[in-house]
Amino acid sequence: MHLHREGTPTLLLGAAVLCFSLFPLWKWDPLPQWLTILLTIALLVVYGIVVYFFRVPHRKEQREDGWVMAPADGKVVAIEEVHEGEYFKDRRLQVSIFMSPLNVHVNYYPIGGVTSYYKYHPGKYLVAWHPKSSTENERSTVVVKHPKHGEVLFRQIAGALARRICTYSEEGKGAEQGTEFGFIKFGSRVDLLLPLDAVVEVQLGQKVTGTATRIARFSTGA
Repeated sequence: MHLHREGTPTLLLGAAVLCFSLFPLWKWDPLPQWLTILLTIALLVVYGIVVYFFRVPHRKEQREDGWVMAPADGKVVAIEEVHEGEYFKDRRLQVSIFMSPLNVHVNYYPIGGVTSYYKYHPGKYLVAWHPKSSTENERSTVVVKHPKHGEVLFRQIAGALARRICTYSEEGKGAEQGTEFGFIKFGSRVDLLLPLDAVVEVQLGQKVTGTATRIARFSTGA
């Protein structure tokens, strides 16, 4: 396991704040010792949580050609048929994964192929489970075209805590299933928009692991 590069500015700033906070506590001793120790422990715990946010576990990339794999760690909060109005402009099967602040925040390609579409949308910071968050929040949309099964859209959606979505996909570039395509700082949500004939293999409330959990299988070639 290592720390993600997106965490470097946050962790350096946090370390500076931690040092500037602890120095007067111990240098000038303005408070009772028990309170100084308690505040020190609290500050170290908060910084430790921030470090934990940016962890990147070692995972073996799995190639499951007939399957859509989980693009993120989290909990399945929606499985429904919706109208996708940005790219496909038709009905799609949506599977949404909520990432809590304690989940791994790396996002992985759920299928392999070529990136056929990418667009970043600035927006609001509604809570991730709000019905309008997928269309009004800060978000990034990526579409990958599989050579056999067609296109799958996945969307990174910021929430109330997230303030930056990082997406590394580029149109025309290859996408390898199970490799990293982005990162959402401090959690939020990832939506998968699948063909209507895809067979979903997860249930509402199920916890999933990025690159490891099979979300759905294509109707042919599984």
